[in-house]
Amino acid sequence: MNNVDIGHLVYLILLLVMVGGWFVVSGRTNWSKTLQQASIWAFIFLGAIAAVGLWEDISQTVQPRATVSQDGTIVVPRGPDGHYHLTLDVNGAPVRFVVDTGATDIVLSQEDAARVGLDPANLRYIGSASTANGVVRTAPVRLDSIALGPVVDRNVPAVVNGGEMFGSLLGMGYLQRWDSIQITGGELRLSR
Repeated sequence: MNNVDIGHLVYLILLLVMVGGWFVVSGRTNWSKTLQQASIWAFIFLGAIAAVGLWEDISQTVQPRATVSQDGTIVVPRGPDGHYHLTLDVNGAPVRFVVDTGATDIVLSQEDAARVGLDPANLRYIGSASTANGVVRTAPVRLDSIALGPVVDRNVPAVVNGGEMFGSLLGMGYLQRWDSIQITGGELRLSR
């Protein structure tokens, strides 16, 4: 449990104590009504705790997903965070990317690199990249395959970021393989 989780837990406990104390003080004359209200609040708190605990699973089912139209165009709706997200099969493993037209290459986080069969500890971090957080070391790699829907590319160049990243980036090194890239009406459309 990290400091943020402990802070949230302490906040919820204090809130529960305050609400419970209010019930005890206000309901001294009618205990059955106080117990009824307390049980309602307990169910509300349990529901909130369950929603927080299951948010990762819930958000995966609620987030919009890419579709392939009849003409073969990949249509990607804008996510709730304002970004376009794509899950591609990289070397046979699903990797979730943020589409980043400002990134030159496909940039894998160390976690995603390990998931697709690369060993981040044994890569040669001989390159560098300027990011919003400063300069980071990068290791050039070749991906055996990268698939988006029915479209498969082989022997694709990418880099593994030597710094800390929260996900991987799908940069222009991949996007330029498409004949047409359009962003219109809250959708990203890729076609070959």
